[in-house]
Amino acid sequence: MRQPSGHAAPAYLNRHPTLQRRCRHHILWPSWAALLLVGLVFPLTFLLPPVWQYAPFVVSLVLLGLPHGALDHLVLLRQRQQPLWSWSLLRVLAEYLAVSLVYLGLWIVAPGLAFAAFIGLTWFHWGQGEVHALLALAGARHLPSRALRALTLLVRGGLPMLVPLLAAPSVYLDVADLVIAAIGTGSTAALRDALTVPLRAALAGGYALLAVGTLAMGARHVASDAARRAWRIDVGETVLLACFFALVHPVVAVGLFFCCWHAPRHIMRLMLDDPQVARAVEAGQLGLAWRRFAIDALPMTAGALLLLGGLWLLVPTRPTTVPEFVGLYLVLIAVLTLPHAWVVTRMDRRDGIWASAETVEPAAGVM
Repeated sequence: MRQPSGHAAPAYLNRHPTLQRRCRHHILWPSWAALLLVGLVFPLTFLLPPVWQYAPFVVSLVLLGLPHGALDHLVLLRQRQQPLWSWSLLRVLAEYLAVSLVYLGLWIVAPGLAFAAFIGLTWFHWGQGEVHALLALAGARHLPSRALRALTLLVRGGLPMLVPLLAAPSVYLDVADLVIAAIGTGSTAALRDALTVPLRAALAGGYALLAVGTLAMGARHVASDAARRAWRIDVGETVLLACFFALVHPVVAVGLFFCCWHAPRHIMRLMLDDPQVARAVEAGQLGLAWRRFAIDALPMTAGALLLLGGLWLLVPTRPTTVPEFVGLYLVLIAVLTLPHAWVVTRMDRRDGIWASAETVEPAAGVM
């Protein structure tokens, strides 16, 4: 693991159009293609046996999913301009572990409440990842204000969290029961009874109005070809994700989104956060960049897997099937998502993601 260096400036992409093009080719396009291809054959996802439906989550243990948050300690050390091999590392790890353990305590005491918090936290975190990608990779000049970016976060985060619940509530809540049962007792019976067809239709209608209204407000700020291209990307991704999560089996859809969409975009952000790796990406040395990321992510990924093993030993009933194992794994993901979202929020603040357009100019378009 190498020494943390000073972070790349928020405007790094503005000054490196070649780097922007590489981000487009290696991150945006593949994510679009992966979800589009699966969406076209969506009926098959309901015919897969459970072991294959949960396969993306199993793969995410070591590929993209779990590792994408394994550089949080480096991010914090860079922000604090502190060396890696020092007491600062122990302090950062202690802070991270303390936040995780507090949330784990909630899972043990009130797993139903902890799961609801997990949905809200993931809604926020995946939404903030989408806002960053729109600004940094797509040059979203149509999102000039904090309010519009907050609405975009709400819309984008709701695509993987709300749409599957409204489209296939029984499958969604079966997974919720599986996760709750992995560490405690409780069920979603009350929510199943409350989630009637009229209520689902009302929620879907309200969410659709929010999405359309947010995109329409963004269209009012389109004043150039670059802004128009970025707005079209926003519209296209919103429609693609809405259709994907409405049609594809929820387990398959969320697992693929995690591995093929959210994690690669954050990993690219981490690569660009390190000037040395960013230069390798710009030079087309993607293999070198990914190897460096894998080396940096290996220790904390291994540590997370050890935590998963510890959970497996401690839970009242040890999982014996792939779905049950994934249920326990999602508890670990939830516990780690809280400090991870805190780190990403610090990155957003540093990079001016929530500053007005007058204060921080968004990155130029990559298309």
